[in-house]
Amino acid sequence: MKTRFILINTSHAGNVGATARAMKTMGFGDLVLVAPRWPNVLRREETIQRASGALDVLENARIVATLDEALDGMGHLCATAMTPRDFGPPTRAPRAHFELLLEEELLAQMGQALEAENTSNLVVESPASASAPGAQSAEAGIAFLFGSERFGMRNEDVYRCHVALSIPTNPKFSSLNLGAAVQLIAYEWRQALGGFPVHSSVPASQQADAQQVAGMLAHWEEALAAIGFLDPAAPKKLMPRLNQMFNRAQPTQEEIHILRGVAKAMLQTAAQAKH
Repeated sequence: MKTRFILINTSHAGNVGATARAMKTMGFGDLVLVAPRWPNVLRREETIQRASGALDVLENARIVATLDEALDGMGHLCATAMTPRDFGPPTRAPRAHFELLLEEELLAQMGQALEAENTSNLVVESPASASAPGAQSAEAGIAFLFGSERFGMRNEDVYRCHVALSIPTNPKFSSLNLGAAVQLIAYEWRQALGGFPVHSSVPASQQADAQQVAGMLAHWEEALAAIGFLDPAAPKKLMPRLNQMFNRAQPTQEEIHILRGVAKAMLQTAAQAKH
């Protein structure tokens, strides 16, 4: 589903840059500004600085004069309005609405697939059928609308939308910066679409194999005997128990090296004690 972020009457250049950065971190790039305060806002120094590298989003962004132009090609409109209104679309938290939206989209796709299967043996699809309302709905995108920093969205703009998204916040302090609001909406929408995998900053360690564990245990058996902890004549079940313990621990190769270093130090200390 195409995704577009629309900023209406934005007055602070830094918020445009912050919006571009928030969008790019979540993999979105379609930004439209409706009548911003600064005609050259996309090139202002503060905008570029706050974008923090998301220059491609700024380069591809468009400035239009009216909301109608910004909504071209969009089918599902989401207002972001924190102030309750007596009239207008339903108000929902982003996560709840996205779950409902995608569920409805999935059901619609299943219905279209079933209908196509039932009619495939009866008629050959004509070129005109590709432009039917169902096809247009599947191709339509979703737009997130954000109002000006001082006044939010106008009522008439909210009334045009299918839903008013309200980010759950502390009731005693619900003020959100525009860039922060965009980041939250972008994150929730990306998660609803499947999200991105988490990449660990620590490289994965390779688990030691059975031969490496056995070599380490033989080294430890020698060291434990050298310091008098293990009696080779009556070892009982000490080494099998240690073997089971390390099997449960599943040590890495690096950890095996450490344990063998400990055994080496024990052997050296025992040798020095004899002299």
